[in-house]
Amino acid sequence: MEITCWGSRGSIPVSGKSYLKYGGDTTSLEIRTKNNDIIAVDAGTGIRRFGNTLAGENANEVHFIFTHAHWDHLMGFPFFKPLYSKHSRFRMHGCPFHSQFVEAILSTIMAPPNFPVKYGDIKARMIYEKACPQEFNIGPLAVTPIPISHPNGGSGYKFVEDGKTFVFLTDNELGYIHPGGRKFRDYVEFTAGADLLIHDSEYTPGEYRTFIEWGHSVYTDVLRLAREAGVKKLGLFHINQERSDAQMDKMVDTCRQYFADLSLNIECVGVASDMRFKL
Repeated sequence: MEITCWGSRGSIPVSGKSYLKYGGDTTSLEIRTKNNDIIAVDAGTGIRRFGNTLAGENANEVHFIFTHAHWDHLMGFPFFKPLYSKHSRFRMHGCPFHSQFVEAILSTIMAPPNFPVKYGDIKARMIYEKACPQEFNIGPLAVTPIPISHPNGGSGYKFVEDGKTFVFLTDNELGYIHPGGRKFRDYVEFTAGADLLIHDSEYTPGEYRTFIEWGHSVYTDVLRLAREAGVKKLGLFHINQERSDAQMDKMVDTCRQYFADLSLNIECVGVASDMRFKL
């Protein structure tokens, strides 16, 4: 399993000299299985560059999985180049919503006056799954959803292939339980032993006092989750739109020192655009 980050920024894309290292695109992940199944997780602005890469490879079949329907996770969808190829086939998985909702929300993004190209003009073949099961498979990859603690709901995911586990929990507030969300201990159990955990780490403790209940985690809670779950590698994600490269470096250094002080062999990184993880 290979995971590529095409965008890790939260809420809104940013640009400028302060955001070169970690990038400014919003959430978009690519997962490739050992059989070269291609999975797109969310469709933030990073999916534009992802689509350009696929077009260059003539890769025509993509599975789509969404965490939730907030705009920073969808706004790149109309700019995904394979959408406009008649050779493309997309399998749209219903999690965390029923299939009609996925189709409705994507068509709304492209409905006038939001976008000049209509959803009906898409040339790719769109296949909508009818339900969101407790677990499903994409080739050799087992996928297990879990509700996230976030306004309006959504799903995090566990991906397992050949005994290697990747857990993705963005837009998940560990310090407050939103309707439909789970308790901290549930996320510990879900994440236990993961080879890679990428988790929403938007706020510092000082910032979180102002933004509690907004649906994002203070990074110190994420460190506790990684420690109690015994993960091997932690990626800090959903980088605040105001967080400069230097400030993000400082957060990563603090995380590494936290694990070192506890004599824990947990690697910590800030997840940057174009970063790749191979499990």
